[in-house]
Amino acid sequence: MKDKITMKAKSEGYRARSVYKLFSINRKYSIMKENDTVLDLGCWPGSWLQVCKELKCKKIIGIDAKRIVPIKDVEFVNKDVFNEDLVFILQKHGKFDVVLSDLAPNISGKSEIDNFKSFQLSERAFLVACDVLKLHGSFVVKIFQSEDSQELLKDIRTKFSFVKVFKPENSKKRSKETYIIAKNYTS
Repeated sequence: MKDKITMKAKSEGYRARSVYKLFSINRKYSIMKENDTVLDLGCWPGSWLQVCKELKCKKIIGIDAKRIVPIKDVEFVNKDVFNEDLVFILQKHGKFDVVLSDLAPNISGKSEIDNFKSFQLSERAFLVACDVLKLHGSFVVKIFQSEDSQELLKDIRTKFSFVKVFKPENSKKRSKETYIIAKNYTS
């Protein structure tokens, strides 16, 4: 049974309910604007790519190990984020204004395992962002709240001058997911 937000997203032509999370993040923190170059890590099924298009971002690239239904004027790279060639492939596109990551592990039901897998994905997204972001760029990453998420937060604070933790209103109440919003990449 799909929830109301999922049904609303589908009725409005979006691929997933997560679209409203990104709209909420962007409304509050102005992460993306027209003509930005954006990288979306873990982009399947493509709802965040749809937001980027709607905001008239200039260049949009989505990365995922799972194929998406193509979106006009969006480049898709079918790679796992842990693929050794990923950063090399991305560097051919130049630097990005924004790196987004809504990556999430396959849930096992064991919170210690799920939290650690979420941390690994989020840490990888952070490392990729550090390799491909423009100076003063922005980074958004989902992570499950845990001790590991606090470590990642500390690391992100060393590279960005503005860092906040945010739980969008459209996150499921029981979800441990939270987003780290980082702006003004410094090095």
